[in-house]
Amino acid sequence: MRSVMVFACFSLCVVPATAQTVETVQADVGWGRSINVYVYKPEGQGPFPLLVMSHGSPRQPAARAKLGVNTFSTQARAYAAKGWVVAVPIRRGYGSSGGGWAEGYGSCQSPDYASGGLASAQDIRAAVTAVSANAAVDKNRVVLMGVSAGGWGSVAAASQGVPGLKAVINFAGGRGSMGPNTVCGEDNLVTASARLASSSVPQLWIYAQNDLFFGPELSRKMHAAFTGAGGRAEYVAAPAYGADGHSYFSAVGSWQGRVDAFLRQTGAKR
Repeated sequence: MRSVMVFACFSLCVVPATAQTVETVQADVGWGRSINVYVYKPEGQGPFPLLVMSHGSPRQPAARAKLGVNTFSTQARAYAAKGWVVAVPIRRGYGSSGGGWAEGYGSCQSPDYASGGLASAQDIRAAVTAVSANAAVDKNRVVLMGVSAGGWGSVAAASQGVPGLKAVINFAGGRGSMGPNTVCGEDNLVTASARLASSSVPQLWIYAQNDLFFGPELSRKMHAAFTGAGGRAEYVAAPAYGADGHSYFSAVGSWQGRVDAFLRQTGAKR
């Protein structure tokens, strides 16, 4: 039944765009709940590789409601223009997606960041399953790209296994930022990085030098723990960006060349 709904939405929920269509797919996350996934599809029959872009988690809970159809629209259109089907899932508890917020990590005194990441991963993997049901998607070329909590969730999703996954791109991934350069239980975040290192899929971790959520010292420790536990990830120290480099993902022109080279290297993009 879910596949029928997905195909119906692909054919009916279309908004014209330049050389693209923008569609809404409902992804089943279990327990009778679903989330909205905004899908950008290039012109043509494909099959096209699939790129899943995952949003972060605002420090202020009230800001979660602001996520929706315009989230990452600039980045998504840029990659749809390059021949990707781009999916932007709005996870549980954000925007108009159903279900309560599911990504808690416990107390600040003893945070469980691995569990929080795996909750995000559940929604990310559901989006992959739903969007991959369309014949326009090459199920053997899937890439996860995420920012902040979405980057962390993408790393977590890879640790569980995602069919057809070729690469992960983690922009400023992490959890627990309470304010500028303040993270609950930094050591727990480093330890959790090692716990999520079970995937052999190549990853690119990108952190700006002036990231005020997860600064260079912390992000390098996370990367060292991840690779020390067997994970495959290259660390990229991006230049400072604006007042807070945590928003570096907005600067598409600054990072797209590096990311595209990585995607070709992994075979995700031919």
